[in-house]
Amino acid sequence: MQLRLGSAYISCMLAFVLWWSSPSAAAPSVVVSIKPVHSLIAGVMAGVGTPELLLHDAQSPHDLNLVPSDIRKLSRADLVFWIGQALETSMAKIVRAAVSRSKSVELLGVPGMERLQIRKSGLWDPPSDGEDGDRHGEHAAVPREQGRNGDYLQNVDPHIWLSPANASRIVRLAITELSLVDSENAANYRRNGEAVIARILALDLDIGKKLSAVKDTPYIVFHDAYAYFERHYGLNAVGSISVSPERMPGMRRVQLLRGKIESLQARCVFSEPQFEPR
Repeated sequence: MQLRLGSAYISCMLAFVLWWSSPSAAAPSVVVSIKPVHSLIAGVMAGVGTPELLLHDAQSPHDLNLVPSDIRKLSRADLVFWIGQALETSMAKIVRAAVSRSKSVELLGVPGMERLQIRKSGLWDPPSDGEDGDRHGEHAAVPREQGRNGDYLQNVDPHIWLSPANASRIVRLAITELSLVDSENAANYRRNGEAVIARILALDLDIGKKLSAVKDTPYIVFHDAYAYFERHYGLNAVGSISVSPERMPGMRRVQLLRGKIESLQARCVFSEPQFEPR
């Protein structure tokens, strides 16, 4: 009798140890297109898994060339987070062909996301014949119902993550989407996500204080990629050297810029490390 009880006890203990030491369910396979969004998703997944990043330092999202291994990652992923065709132009067809709609999270078209129109006046666009370029481009907000239209999104500035409010929206969306595909870790995603949002809020306050003394200072950027940041902090960007990374400025535009830098008293011209300064 004692032997049978002892054997039963040992069997129960072995079963408990095996259950306790067995690995938990595998983390979902998540692919993210660009580094800023990747850092947000990685924060939500902390301690559960690590999302894969498609775009690396030397690449531009505007002309990203996917290799076969990238396409395999996309096709096998449980979730794919990307901005949309307006930013990752070259990968849009591949994503839509390789990833089902239920697994593709196209952030630019998400309802509730703040969206700004691409600026097309003054020093934000090459002057046409007879255009003097005096007007500063305005980054008008896109009505939500229009922003949901895929064609209309081609006129939307895709750099949405530079708005702290949008960054928090992306985090909340990630909590929801990850919890749907991995309900076992829903509490972890929620806890991690709230911590990420708290850090965004703290960073927002810190940046706002640091920029308050220079927010009226006029400056020029290499290309128009910072409208969300400028709008949120009330900065005084007065133009861009290039309309887009794919369109380098010609001699006429360079001459116009030199004159406007002087007339607008731009105090700083920002370059971008991935492009050769001229």
